[in-house]
Amino acid sequence: MEEELACPDSSSEKRYFPESLDSSDGEEDGTLACEDLELNPFDGLPYSSRYYKLLKEREALPIWTEKYSFMENLLQSQIVIVSGDAKCGKSSQVPQWCAEYCLSIHYQHGGVVCTQVHKQAAVQLALRVADEMDVNIGHEVGYMIPFENCCTSETILRYCTDEMLQREMMSNPFLGSHGVIILDDIQERSIATDVLLGLLKGVLLARPELKLVINCSPLLLHTLSSYYGAVPRVEVKNKHAVEVVYLRGAQQEPFESILRLVFEIHHSAEKGDIVVFLACEQDIEKAYEIVCGEGSNSNPDFGELVVVPLYPREKCVLFKPNDETEKRCQVYQRRVVLTTSSGESLIWSTSVRFVIDVGVERRKVYNPRIRASSLVRQPISQSQAETRKQILASSSSGKLFCLYSEEFASKDMQPLKPAEMQEANLTSMVLFMKRIDIAGLGHCDFMNRPAPESLMQALEDLDYLAALDNDGNLSEFGIIMSEFPLDPQLSKSILASCEFDCVDEMLTIAAMVTAPNCFSHLPRGAEEAALTCWKTFLHPEGDHFTLINIYKAYQDTTLNSTSEHCVEKWCHDYFLNWAALRMADVIRAELLEIIKRIELPYAEPAFGSRENTLNIKKALLSGYFMQIARDVDGSGNYLMLTHRQVAQLHPLSTYSISKKTPEWVLFHKFSISENNCIRITSETSPELFMQLVPQYYFSNLPPSESKDILQQVAGHLSPVSTVTREQTMGEKCPETAEQRCALQ
Repeated sequence: MEEELACPDSSSEKRYFPESLDSSDGEEDGTLACEDLELNPFDGLPYSSRYYKLLKEREALPIWTEKYSFMENLLQSQIVIVSGDAKCGKSSQVPQWCAEYCLSIHYQHGGVVCTQVHKQAAVQLALRVADEMDVNIGHEVGYMIPFENCCTSETILRYCTDEMLQREMMSNPFLGSHGVIILDDIQERSIATDVLLGLLKGVLLARPELKLVINCSPLLLHTLSSYYGAVPRVEVKNKHAVEVVYLRGAQQEPFESILRLVFEIHHSAEKGDIVVFLACEQDIEKAYEIVCGEGSNSNPDFGELVVVPLYPREKCVLFKPNDETEKRCQVYQRRVVLTTSSGESLIWSTSVRFVIDVGVERRKVYNPRIRASSLVRQPISQSQAETRKQILASSSSGKLFCLYSEEFASKDMQPLKPAEMQEANLTSMVLFMKRIDIAGLGHCDFMNRPAPESLMQALEDLDYLAALDNDGNLSEFGIIMSEFPLDPQLSKSILASCEFDCVDEMLTIAAMVTAPNCFSHLPRGAEEAALTCWKTFLHPEGDHFTLINIYKAYQDTTLNSTSEHCVEKWCHDYFLNWAALRMADVIRAELLEIIKRIELPYAEPAFGSRENTLNIKKALLSGYFMQIARDVDGSGNYLMLTHRQVAQLHPLSTYSISKKTPEWVLFHKFSISENNCIRITSETSPELFMQLVPQYYFSNLPPSESKDILQQVAGHLSPVSTVTREQTMGEKCPETAEQRCALQ
């Protein structure tokens, strides 16, 4: 087979991929012989002229010189590590080479899958690679991201988020449909990537024919080599050096420094776009207003300053300016891109010549003791700083302006980004690990072990949600909960809604809270007009019900509109995020598909009736009884039941807008920050809480005035209803959580 693919004169290292992709063939000027007759081995059609144009761009990438070394290692080894900087081309070229390998063995063991941490990167890489391979997106090359599948059974190379590949292991634990698995950008250290790194060790032992390729930054190479042992490594160096300018003297107000630098660059003769890395999304909004305000007063002789906010957490397009637009534009345009951590993977433009880095980020760190996250401002890692520097690697004259000193970079920055597993809520991860244990993979060798306290809290929460049985294994409830690609609490609320005949409404709530924020980012001065529009959707029972109103209004508009443009205009007029509402629609459809597939009962919608309102509250409370707060002084200071933190309602909450402060609320989100806010809240009652809460959860609550009030309420409730609820939630009440939950 290998001999059939080889040219008579080719060397042994060229024998396992199509001769047509060997750039050394043909004339000296790089023109391939018989272009018009050369066929694409992936679809059997002649190559287009665009293929050859993109091939020259690919050959200019730093990684291209390592192609034959990589292919030889892939042929001879089960694991290959590729180490290279951010813009060396490993994310786009390595998957194509792996596809060539799979083609050479006629896909005996399956195709290629390449994971990405960010869904935007997965989509854009798939589009780029399909273009480079001269094939159709969605056929030979595709992508899979949460709630969106652009693949067929014929797809050879698929990009997906690490979470999607992890979920695939629930039904296909040994990933039998894949011949090569590529874990990309693992220096991001997401929970799903770390879980895959551990589980794939067992999969590789069970499937000797499977190949694993790991793409990482140079700083992680030593750690990976220790973790996987002596495996082949391919190291890629970038061609261009980048000039780095560090801050001298005391650190200044970052916004003043950013503004000064942006306009110094803009007023200079040097061309090129600017990327500014800020600490958080609120800083993007603040910087946007400042730069736009000053930009409108700048001298037009220097060209137009176009400010582009780029929010990594939202499904936004990558920063990749359109060449045609630039040609049509009469005035020179300089773009200033404002983004945060994780925005590095969204910058694909070769027109970037300047990067401004504040050197800090706001990270969410979960505290298992109080079941809440804190927003902590801390230095970025040296690895992140290097990635930002490499955005300029394709430019021979790029400049990185660091708004911190060289001493700060060497002493305050850690070498690597902290693993998300050590800073996040692990409840979803533990639910997955329990499910995978059923599928036959019980052991996971983590690169960094999660904190025992976090694991214990996750197990305890799953036990409270009735997801575990007496032996600590998944209960029937837990197995069904793991089918939903949602937070376990939300999954439990959906299951409870089947009992309370409000599935339709609960699916809408689940979709709306899972999708990005449906309210648009407001420009300065538009706040009053936006509030007037949003008041039309307010529901007196709370934010969850308001979200149903918004979704229903969006649906009605979609049904009655003649085009998508009309729907987009309606969203714009009401200051709503059209993309977020479309995503909510997609999410809801997939959740409904899961409900039908596992044959859960589905009642007809009855939104608006008093009984339905009560049932929705019951369903929400069944999953979110751990997220209850009470207004302790009648002025909107809400004290959590589980800890001593005090928070206020979010300014855009239904209750804040309507000037109403209910005593007891159920909330969806809470983070400890400068202005503690509980988000997405709905009123509840102590009577309802005591009817639905597991008794052993209530007994574990810390002493407080709120607990005393609830205890008094429990004394007045019907003994029959209390006993019945305890039996429904489980007839067990062990001494401690440790006895109830043991990680298998």
